[in-house]
Amino acid sequence: MPTDDTSPTAPTPALSFGSVVDAYERGRPGYPLDAVRWLTGDDPLSILELGAGTGKLTAALVELGHDVHATDPDPAMLDRLAQNVPVARLSQTSAEDIPAADASYDLVIAGQSYHWFDKDKALPEIARVLKRGGSLSLVWNTRDERIPWVKRFGRIIGRQDTVGGGIDDALESSPYFGPVESESFKQWQVVDRESIRHLVLSRSNVATLQPEEREAKLREVLAFYDDYGRGMDGMQLPYVVECYRAVVGIRPKTEARTPAAADPAPDGSDVEAPALDGPAAEVPYGEDTVAITEPPTDDDSGVLLIDFR
Repeated sequence: MPTDDTSPTAPTPALSFGSVVDAYERGRPGYPLDAVRWLTGDDPLSILELGAGTGKLTAALVELGHDVHATDPDPAMLDRLAQNVPVARLSQTSAEDIPAADASYDLVIAGQSYHWFDKDKALPEIARVLKRGGSLSLVWNTRDERIPWVKRFGRIIGRQDTVGGGIDDALESSPYFGPVESESFKQWQVVDRESIRHLVLSRSNVATLQPEEREAKLREVLAFYDDYGRGMDGMQLPYVVECYRAVVGIRPKTEARTPAAADPAPDGSDVEAPALDGPAAEVPYGEDTVAITEPPTDDDSGVLLIDFR
């Protein structure tokens, strides 16, 4: 039987979101302002956002008065971000090759994207573009599966986002950053029969399925909603907003690097990342450290165990 070479190739998980940009925009939750304030501090900063997607986190950063340079490797996501959020600078780039000069930003931030980075390349590159005393901040919206129906929902759609959340040994042991500080917040996303479908479709493990498998998964999710949902009233999906930040400790020293092009075209076209010149060498970059603090004890976890039906 001949092989059919005409079938479309599924996108890789890290670059699958542009193919479901509408679902991502309609189905994914944003970020609460109190969490974003913790990640950035109270003063306006120059911020580089990596993996900005459609602007879920960007919108909160702009609302708080920060000067944001938003980047994403997927042009479809950046196009939607340009429509959603008035940001002066947009670049199509990855965390592994940032189109900026050394010591350009007060803060580098990533929402729901750090787990896609090649840490061996991205962490020194992030440290390179941070100013003295600058920080890396990371945030994830993670479903709170202490609630029984949320745990069942996770079994149906997969727990890739739950596994992806949180920092890893690469950051904890990185010579480029000091101790990692953490905090957590809560939020609830109201989902109805339509938006829960978008939420699931926006997940990389679902977006990369073959069409018939994807439709079968969506039917399973809608059957779940019809069992647990509240019709037109929808249902509240709880999240723990996991936040982390670390001050830059050692910055790679590089040869002079040309900054990215000044301003993108008015239509939001992409800025090409310049090549990094010269070998990198680690040099001390100050002794700024951040004390480790334990996240607060959840004193109302009993409420979260209510099984809303």
